Amino acid sequence: MKTVAAAVFAICLPIAALAQQLSGDVQALKVQGNVYLLTGAGSNIAVQIGDAGVLVVDTGVAEMSDKVVAAIRKLSDKPIQYVLNTHADSDHTGGNDTVRKAGLTYVGANVTGNLRDAGVGAQIYAHDNVLKRMSAPTGVQASVPFGSWPTETYLSGRKQMFFNSEPVEMIHQPAAHADGDSLIFFRRSDVVVTGDIFVTTSYPFIDIDKGGSIQGEIDALNNILELAIPGYQDEAGTYIIPGHGWISDRPDLLEYRDMVTIIRDRIQAAITKGQTLEQVKAAGLTKDYDRRYSAKSGLGNAEKFVEAVYKSLAPKK
Repeated sequence: MKTVAAAVFAICLPIAALAQQLSGDVQALKVQGNVYLLTGAGSNIAVQIGDAGVLVVDTGVAEMSDKVVAAIRKLSDKPIQYVLNTHADSDHTGGNDTVRKAGLTYVGANVTGNLRDAGVGAQIYAHDNVLKRMSAPTGVQASVPFGSWPTETYLSGRKQMFFNSEPVEMIHQPAAHADGDSLIFFRRSDVVVTGDIFVTTSYPFIDIDKGGSIQGEIDALNNILELAIPGYQDEAGTYIIPGHGWISDRPDLLEYRDMVTIIRDRIQAAITKGQTLEQVKAAGLTKDYDRRYSAKSGLGNAEKFVEAVYKSLAPKK
């Protein structure tokens, strides 16, 4: 029954997501365990609920932040205590300030009395490179308001916490989509949130200017595969929430990883033969995948993806 339900869920979700985009609504879908998916806010948002409170992974675009908070309140009236950012892009962090202000931080002893704002707002966790991208050096105006910045960061490896009777891990994926990517692994619920390392709607978003690389992308996809365990007849099991698109399982991710690896190998072979970027673009090396994966515009379309892979692989001059 779980396998049948998973199959129906995978088919229906893209239709539901399209309807939400057209209506401007933010809607919630239970994934499994304590984890829910919010759709319609510009990017996928994961919400973990329980007796201790609410933990939110990414916050969507700023324009939808009030609706995101309203959707969270329909799931739980417990306080929002943590916001975890998978990376720095504004379609995933734009609602940080609004969601943070809707929550609170529990503090002990006399901290609240000594520091008036100590208990105001949820804590925002991210890799340290996310803070560097969102803030600015002294004397330079930051592009992101202070209230949206991470309040707690980690430098490498992983950040672990225990919340709502569940181990939660933030696992750094260096030089993948960008240099500050984190996977979020809800170990008891068996759900992985990938940010833009994995999307079902386009080719990968590899931002070379922000430290992304094709090899780091493939390494990150392989790391997700190691976390994900398939269920009966390779269906369901660990569920994977992509940065954009529908809930997936290990076979979905495996197909995506293979596609990315094949295209990487084709472009590497062309570079070895001495082909220029324009020659590689003209060669149509992604043609057999374009109908499925090429976005109409942006980093996820075929041309931008090929360009990012080429620049990532080409010898530096």
